[in-house]
Amino acid sequence: MAVRGQYEELARHLSAVGAVKRGLARILPPECPAGSAAVLALLRDHGEMRISRLAELMSIDMSVTSRHVAHVAEHGWIERSSDPADKRSRILRLTPAGRDLLIDLNQRVTELFVHNLSDWSDDEVGQLNTLLARLRTSFARRGPGGCAPGKHIGDCRPRPADSDNDLHTRTPV
Repeated sequence: MAVRGQYEELARHLSAVGAVKRGLARILPPECPAGSAAVLALLRDHGEMRISRLAELMSIDMSVTSRHVAHVAEHGWIERSSDPADKRSRILRLTPAGRDLLIDLNQRVTELFVHNLSDWSDDEVGQLNTLLARLRTSFARRGPGGCAPGKHIGDCRPRPADSDNDLHTRTPV
């Protein structure tokens, strides 16, 4: 097990990841801010869904989710249709234009990493990918409070939006 100082250093590094996320946000087209890109990516990754599920996956309030959905719908990137199971609800799904935009966003993100990590070896990029995936898995296995499954202490129990499939949802593309 690592020494406490290594965990403190890890916390500082992960806090600094905000600079990487801001760099990613800067390459998004002005008409597609990060929240819109997240909506599109979630619909691509999870398929069609109700707005309530989207809000859960994004871990944000329904009113904020509604604004993001309205924005992407206005641009024709998603469509909203009646839910056959409940006519009061709407089902959200990607349109071909939304899929095309995601392809563009993916290329932008990839090019940003290619540019900024050009002095990294293939092995180093692979190690980073492996370690980040392992970090995500460790958090998914232990939950948001760090408790192991079945050994909950205090308020560490996962909430509905805290599941293995939801840990990557804040990444736009």
